Amino acid sequence: MIDLTWKVFSQTGNIETYLLMKELEEEHYNSNESNVENDKMEIDTNL
Repeated sequence: MIDLTWKVFSQTGNIETYLLMKELEEEHYNSNESNVENDKMEIDTNL
């Protein structure tokens, strides 16, 4: 999805599309960070 928004932005220069892309990137980053923390907590409770 991020690649699609970048492609649309690069072809149109639409700033709203760029802002959407940045929002999607942030959500993706936060989601991955949350998954890592959950994995660490699971490992700690199994010790």
